[in-house]
Amino acid sequence: MAQVQTVTGAVASNSLGYTLTHEHFALDFTHFHCDPPQPLASILQQPRITLENVGYVRQYPYSSAYNLSFNDEDTKLAVEKDVEAFKRFGGGTIVENTSHGLSRNLGLMHDISMATGVKVVAGTGHYVASMQSASTLAMTVEQLTDMYSKEIISGVDVNPNLNIKCGFIGEVGSGWPLHDFEKKAIKATGEIQEVIGCGVSFHPGRNEEAPFEIIRLYLEAGGKASKCVMSHLDRTLLCDEKLLEFATLGTFTQFDLFGTECSYYQLNPQTDMPSDGQRIAKVLKLVAEGRESQVLMSHDIHTKHRLAPFGGHGFSHILNNILPRLNVRGLSLEQIDRITIENPSLWLQGKF
Repeated sequence: MAQVQTVTGAVASNSLGYTLTHEHFALDFTHFHCDPPQPLASILQQPRITLENVGYVRQYPYSSAYNLSFNDEDTKLAVEKDVEAFKRFGGGTIVENTSHGLSRNLGLMHDISMATGVKVVAGTGHYVASMQSASTLAMTVEQLTDMYSKEIISGVDVNPNLNIKCGFIGEVGSGWPLHDFEKKAIKATGEIQEVIGCGVSFHPGRNEEAPFEIIRLYLEAGGKASKCVMSHLDRTLLCDEKLLEFATLGTFTQFDLFGTECSYYQLNPQTDMPSDGQRIAKVLKLVAEGRESQVLMSHDIHTKHRLAPFGGHGFSHILNNILPRLNVRGLSLEQIDRITIENPSLWLQGKF
């Protein structure tokens, strides 16, 4: 039987249940701090999120140092509570996409999985070049493939009593234009995917040509399109024609910013961030074109304000608020299960 590698061991691929395919439990995102509008500086510099400032934090999430500190004790406690709620509302599995360069915490993933009963899948791979050390940037393709394969096959020794195996490669990050290191990481990902057969997940730069260039490099390296997820398409391919053109390449098309309802996008101010209503429309468009077997959905929670204990939508948002809307808009329960249960299982399964 096909299996999926979780942080607590391999499980049957048909046991995942409802699955979020792109989330984070802990990472260091302070590199992406944005200066706040001057009149709001003192509000956004406050050391806590409160009822008095949460509205400003939602509007300018990358201008609050406390909000970006997603690896402190406050975050750990909030994440565990939020994952517990996800389990209570029917959730089964969370794919944790924190890769090298973002301060990945495998031990925390294991602890939360054990405490909540939610299956957690960890990734290997490297995030964008700007988050890497000089020694990492100098790594060869061969060194990268060796690292990725070892972390999947042999695992990572978190402590003398705990070894954790990764279950996919991701998120493999790149900017635009692609840095030479990012090209090496993509090539290494394709080469290892061909050998091991694991799933992979890419983070594209904020340009509509970025997903196409990544897939070109990945396929040329031997990677299989049907085991590949392209993340963040809801902020990258805004035009339906481009989205449908990309879908013909055969990868999973992922909409993973559900719950983000602020149109001002600090990391790319030239582009408006879509709403959940627009994301739903994209999903329905792909389904209407016969592409439901390629659709994945998630939240990409990576700042405090999006966790339920800090007043956010939390990991249960899609389950509680989006799936009923998809059903009202015409998707059958079978189609919803295909997107939220079967598609993730097919992506993640391998011979572990």
